[in-house]
This record gives sequence, C-alpha cells and structure tokens, in this order.
Amino acid sequence: MIGKVKALYLKHEEIVNYLIVGVLNTIVSWAAWFICAYTILDAQVVWQNAALSVISWVVGVVFGYFMNRIFVFKSKEPNILKEFLQFSGGRVSTWLLDLVMMVLMVNVLRINEAFSKIFVSVLVMIGNYVISKLFVFKKKPE
Repeated sequence: MIGKVKALYLKHEEIVNYLIVGVLNTIVSWAAWFICAYTILDAQVVWQNAALSVISWVVGVVFGYFMNRIFVFKSKEPNILKEFLQFSGGRVSTWLLDLVMMVLMVNVLRINEAFSKIFVSVLVMIGNYVISKLFVFKKKPE
C-alpha cells in the first residue's frame, strides 16, 4: 500500500507539491493579514484595509516564489531577480484575471459570489501553475 502511494506521488510529484505549497502559501498570506490587522493596522480604515491586502499579497508572492522555486519546480536559474520578476508578473496577471472575472460573474451576470469565488480561484490556481511551468520555471535543454 505504501509503495503504491509513493509510486503515485512520484508520478505526480510536481502537481502534488504545487498543491501543498499552495495551501502553505494561503496560510502564510492569511497569517500576514491577520497579524497586521490585529497589531499595527485597522481593517475598518479604508486605506489600512487596502494596505492589509497589499501586504498579504506581497508576502504570499515572496513566500510562493521561493517555495515554488525550491520544492515544486526545483529551479537552478542563477538570475533569481529575473525569475522573481517573471513570477511576480504572472501573479499580477492572474490577480487581474481574478478581479475581472469576479466583477463579470457577480456584478454583471449576477452569479452567486461564493460559487464565483471558488470557480475563479480554481482558474487562478491553474493559471498560476501554467505560467510558472511554461514561462517562469521552464526547463532549459541540457
């Protein structure tokens, strides 16, 4: 039984690791939001609420980059800054996808916001994986 689970993991290692890193990334991002919200910022103040979102997103992107680089895609790219900027750009593009899709689904099409958020989150997760795999952490021919 353990052998079968291990073989299945090894067959799908990258995707399994991506999902695990995604869960950890969500926890870290949310933790940053809650720590800041209950120590130095007040979510009831509009500009501070916006700052909380930015802080949470930045912490998530930085943490996500290093976790994906090391544990998911096992990148050996020596130019970390270039790779990080590509990763961040990909995350900005999927954040924009999230924003547009949520407005379209909830405000234009009047689709339930909870369903919309789940659906859009899955699209964003798939988009982030594809961008990371094909553009950021692409394997170079040896």
